[in-house]
Amino acid sequence: MYVTLNIINKYRILGVRFRHRCDVTTSPWRPPVDIIVYTLVLKEPNTRQELLVEPLRLPNLAKEVLDVTRRGNMASSFAPPRLVDFLLTEKLGSGTYATVYKAYRKTDNREAVAVKVVSKKSLNKSSMENLLTEIEILKTVRHPHIVQLKDFQWDSENIYLILEWCSGGDLSRFIRSRRILPERVARLFLQQMACALKFLHERNISHLDLKPQNILLSGNVLKLADFGFAQYMSPWDEQSSLRGSPLYMAPEIVCRRQYDARVDLWSVGVILYEALFGRAPFASRSYAELEDKIRSDKPIELPAGARVSRDCRDLLLRLLERDPDSRISFDEFFLHPFVDLEHMASSESLDKAKELVLRAVQKDQEGEKAAALSLYCSALEHFVPAIHYETDRPRKEALRQKVKQYVSRAEELKALVASDNKISFEKAQSARDILREMSRDQPRLLAALELAASAIAKETCGMEDYETLDMYQQSLGELLLALAAEPQGRRRELLHNEIKSLMSRAEYLKKQIKMRETQTDVSLDKDPVAESVRMSCCLQ
Repeated sequence: MYVTLNIINKYRILGVRFRHRCDVTTSPWRPPVDIIVYTLVLKEPNTRQELLVEPLRLPNLAKEVLDVTRRGNMASSFAPPRLVDFLLTEKLGSGTYATVYKAYRKTDNREAVAVKVVSKKSLNKSSMENLLTEIEILKTVRHPHIVQLKDFQWDSENIYLILEWCSGGDLSRFIRSRRILPERVARLFLQQMACALKFLHERNISHLDLKPQNILLSGNVLKLADFGFAQYMSPWDEQSSLRGSPLYMAPEIVCRRQYDARVDLWSVGVILYEALFGRAPFASRSYAELEDKIRSDKPIELPAGARVSRDCRDLLLRLLERDPDSRISFDEFFLHPFVDLEHMASSESLDKAKELVLRAVQKDQEGEKAAALSLYCSALEHFVPAIHYETDRPRKEALRQKVKQYVSRAEELKALVASDNKISFEKAQSARDILREMSRDQPRLLAALELAASAIAKETCGMEDYETLDMYQQSLGELLLALAAEPQGRRRELLHNEIKSLMSRAEYLKKQIKMRETQTDVSLDKDPVAESVRMSCCLQ
């Protein structure tokens, strides 16, 4: 059964790559044998050998192996196709009509790529149109968060898409390895996905099959992939054909059979939900159960005890609106505070940070403490993404040390401003008490003022957190409604001043929370996404 191959003497072995484990029955009367399938990559000539090796014989890999090419049909099922300029190695995955392989360009630098092999005989008219659209879209788009199509070729049997290689695997595997992602990591991934979708939306391109399996990672960079269902769709265009994966498919695709580009927003919501809670909102044991959940009118709810920020909760529930007319719009999504594209790590982050910090230093020198503190905090919101974006280690470290100096000065200013705020607050206390007394005939207004007082008390006790910020924001929402309905008079004047004061406190608290998070990022000396990617790779 085994043959001896004197491989070492004949060729230089570049590596043995693990592919997958399978059971092979060697004859009708013998039980299955546990087999490990490997690819042996050889230097000369540019060829492959597919090897089946029993686990116990692994130490003798170079001496005694089973040459799959002598085993007929089994060889053809494992051997990747041949491509003139590339050496195809292990299979990465397969779908209805395509198989993806890792490959190396036959050049001195042996560039790694992914090759999507599409069998011509498996294509019908619809899938051929989808493939042509995918090639057309990928040929024309160039974006840091979209997988690049480097080339495409064809022969009598297959069509080959040569794609950018992403070494981190897909987002689905990343989430499974971590079970759930911290909100900060999920948010950084969401920013990159939103950046790519904004680019596509501006060109009237809809992906229509967004799911974690179609999102790849290259280091800490996320990239949208697999545009097999993508379409050119203006915002008012409608489609009726089924597209996408049921678990991530918007309800209107199944229930109405009429849908538009907004289905991508639903899919983003499902992906964010899965990243934060470890499962999709419609996770089911059977397709019948899944269909019932899709067709249900019950609003999507977050898991009991879910601990996410107010902005995150708001975005999730607005993305996962069953009615597309009630769902968040693309423009609202791109401007949402949780997405926060303004502070996404990019080549512009450092320039924005420098501009703000120069203004902060100027205000600091002029003695305007509150204005200087606000500008330092704004600058730090751009400095941290700039640190994450920087790839040169010495420059990254120099930037980090500089940012620590700005954080230190901001902390000094914070203490001075807090003292000034306390004095101002005490001076305004009498007006606040008068307003409360004048509002006793308005229970809703009084309740909002009491909520604001509770927020102030918590902040004064050092509880500068998102819960306190939420209390400020809730009270301000009610007070602004009351102000709009309040007639001219003394109470309106007092209410107007109180709202201005509370807005200032809420904005101050928000910046303190952001600065504390920034300080944590800098002091921990870690990029949260890069660290999670590193730990995920260790787990895998």
